[in-house]
Amino acid sequence: MRILIVLLICLLVFAEAEAQRTSFTRQDTLRGTITPERAWWDLQHYHLDVFVNPADSTITGSNTITYRVLESHPRMQIDLQLPLRIDSVMQNEKRLEATRDGNVWFIDLADQPVPGKTDQIKVYYSGKPRVARMPPWDGGITWKKDKAGNPFVASSCQGIGASVWWPNKDHMYDEPDSMLISVRVPPGLTNVSNGRLRGVETHADSSRTFHWAVQNPINNYGVNINIGDYVHFSDTFPGEKGPLSLDFWVLRQDLKRAKDYFPKEATRTMAAFEHWFGPYPFYNDGYKLVQAPYLGMEHQSSVTYGNNFTFGYMGMDLSRSGWGMKFDFIIVHESGHEWFANNITYRDIADMWIHESFTAYSEALFVEFHYGKDAGAEYVTGTRANVLNDRPIIGQYGVNHEGSGDMYYKGANMLHTLRQVLDDDDLWRDMLRGMNETFRHQTVTTEQIEQYMSNAFGRDLTPLFDQYLRDVRIPVLQYYFVDDELHYQWANTVEGFNMPVRVTVGKQNFLLEPEADWKQMTITRRKGDLKVDPDFYVTQRGISPP
Repeated sequence: MRILIVLLICLLVFAEAEAQRTSFTRQDTLRGTITPERAWWDLQHYHLDVFVNPADSTITGSNTITYRVLESHPRMQIDLQLPLRIDSVMQNEKRLEATRDGNVWFIDLADQPVPGKTDQIKVYYSGKPRVARMPPWDGGITWKKDKAGNPFVASSCQGIGASVWWPNKDHMYDEPDSMLISVRVPPGLTNVSNGRLRGVETHADSSRTFHWAVQNPINNYGVNINIGDYVHFSDTFPGEKGPLSLDFWVLRQDLKRAKDYFPKEATRTMAAFEHWFGPYPFYNDGYKLVQAPYLGMEHQSSVTYGNNFTFGYMGMDLSRSGWGMKFDFIIVHESGHEWFANNITYRDIADMWIHESFTAYSEALFVEFHYGKDAGAEYVTGTRANVLNDRPIIGQYGVNHEGSGDMYYKGANMLHTLRQVLDDDDLWRDMLRGMNETFRHQTVTTEQIEQYMSNAFGRDLTPLFDQYLRDVRIPVLQYYFVDDELHYQWANTVEGFNMPVRVTVGKQNFLLEPEADWKQMTITRRKGDLKVDPDFYVTQRGISPP
């Protein structure tokens, strides 16, 4: 427990130190903006072809980038973070000039791009990528060894960016339609990446290249490598779109534990999430759980796992409700991201709540599916103890800046509150499923999600989103009684906040429609004070009559 507490404190300090930056550099803008050198070309396909050498912690290889020209422009921006370097860039057998500006490389094209044409460049690179300091939050490459002394290597890079280990268009707005990932590793090792294994090529020195093919759009941080003494087994889930392959890659030393654990937990996770969110978004790429040398991450069709085959979050219930010890947090949470992160992806990291709020709420939906509605509600309301209300959930746009870590459990409780406002569980489920169909394999903005939900609710939810996403205050239902008259108003809110709320007075239930101005209603008070329904993420304050 002491180790866990220290870890959580370190993560909190790191996240806050990063997030409280108020000034941004040219590098922040180059990373976070759709620059002119990015905007003119539409990404079609990557072929990442690398040799990973655990002996000296290096990566050497190339990325062939296929793109369609949207408009003519003489320069292309490719991102690759130091200390890695681009060795050369080739196009149509011509070597192109590459100029570095920090972690950005500007490529001068030899021929003027022709709008509508599809073309390629091949970027050769090498070096020692940044070592992950605290994966997956402070990412890079993790170089470890298993208990038998074999290399155990993995990538994780959401916050820091995929360019920490491979050259790419490192902005979330543009995804390749498909990808080929070829990873060569020393003898005796296996690489597991996204999609399906297309083939294994053995070389004269007994090293092997594993060719993985992704048939769907994929966000850049979702691309991963996992290298170790892996063994494989599989299962099948009878999903909404037919049989879904479940593949499991684990260290040889943990095979028995994994066989007893992974299929059952993956199956009940898929059952819950297909119920709530619709069919798994990547049937043709399959679903994988891959053991990793860190806690875990939502890499598309290659979910990484390091929770030691135990329920809870490293053996702890983050909700303090008891329900968090009924499931493996990493399998459930990271698999939930297949719908919210990998299927529906934010365009700017400032809108990271779209990934984390819905996925944090997916934990409660998993509990509800298997243990009942009350259990799910107890779980999500229990996670409010983790909320800081320190700064807005939405970050600053265009500079690669994410919002508060409250995007997890404040965001989840915002969604739970909105569900109470809707007050129709069938429509709530239809909305979640419809969202995954409407925005299938797309990048989206907060405004798109807000508008979609407002349309589904049949009411403008803007004031509610402004309150929970763009402000740090929790609404206060302020009230007082005069005889049998209840007087009430919203306080501590943004302008125009008008959310309905359920309350009880004694044994009577009411749905109030408070606003900033005082309202009143006549009730038979009898015994008992006012209590707000705990499923609404608000507080209450009784005051003396004026």
